[in-house]
Amino acid sequence: MFSESLVMHERIDELEIRLAFQEEQIDALNLTVVRQQQELDTLRRQFDELVRLLRAQSSPQDGSERWHARDDIPPHY
Repeated sequence: MFSESLVMHERIDELEIRLAFQEEQIDALNLTVVRQQQELDTLRRQFDELVRLLRAQSSPQDGSERWHARDDIPPHY
């Protein structure tokens, strides 16, 4: 009976150790996810700004017609 109780306590101790380790790992993973989301938000804002700048450059500024590469094809083509 004493040995059964000792075995049970050892098993409980082992489970508590595993649980503590898993909680630590979950906290670390949550922190990683938060950091990645912050980085993703930053990258998304930068991307949106680049798209806005590209659209501003490609749109006519003075009301003139937009330039196309095919308009600059030499006559022999």
